Amino acid sequence: MAKKTKKQQELQKLVDRTKAYDVQEAIKLVKETSKANFDETVEAAFRLGVDPKKADQQIRGAMVLPHGTGKSQRVLVFAKGDKAKEAEAAGADYVGEQDLINQINQGWFDFDVVVATPDMMAEVGKLGRVLGPKGLMPNPKTGTVTFEVEKAVNEIKAGKVEYRVDKAANIHVPIGKSSFDEEKLAENFAAITDALVKAKPQAAKGTYMRNAAVSSTMGPGIKVDVSAYTK
Repeated sequence: MAKKTKKQQELQKLVDRTKAYDVQEAIKLVKETSKANFDETVEAAFRLGVDPKKADQQIRGAMVLPHGTGKSQRVLVFAKGDKAKEAEAAGADYVGEQDLINQINQGWFDFDVVVATPDMMAEVGKLGRVLGPKGLMPNPKTGTVTFEVEKAVNEIKAGKVEYRVDKAANIHVPIGKSSFDEEKLAENFAAITDALVKAKPQAAKGTYMRNAAVSSTMGPGIKVDVSAYTK
């Protein structure tokens, strides 16, 4: 584990690690402990009471946050014909077919999100071994395999985030930047929390949302009381 700097140790003292703060308090503390010389990303982390090894307890989806993430996403779209023109008109950064597949196979990854029309997936699927490990493979569950190309690009540009439970039953989602005002961060946190509560698998037993926390890129983790969302 990396040793904390003196600044990080001082910021850690501002947080009571035994306490679960209400959302507004937690967000205020995130901003107070965000002292890096860049606009830090604010992330929400959730520990869920699910068994990710079981197919009926997988959680994966996507949503547009009320106030976006503060990050400009570079969107690549695999499409042809009219759908390619639609993607370009919607503001996709890169649009193509085999030409882009060849570039990716050669190690090009100057994009953040990949969208593909269903008729392109036979070829795009061959990129699974390179896109999959980077979390970039298009998937119908997140709305990135679709003929509704314009809608997909617009949502991503508006601040769409994907969420997926990992092997340890955790989910990490960016909810904005430290420069956001407290209300916007709190509303983004509430939106993703509500989405996860609604996504609770029927097979999940016991306490579903075990704990949650928020943090900035360089700041300490701050526990959040999410009991109000789970009633």
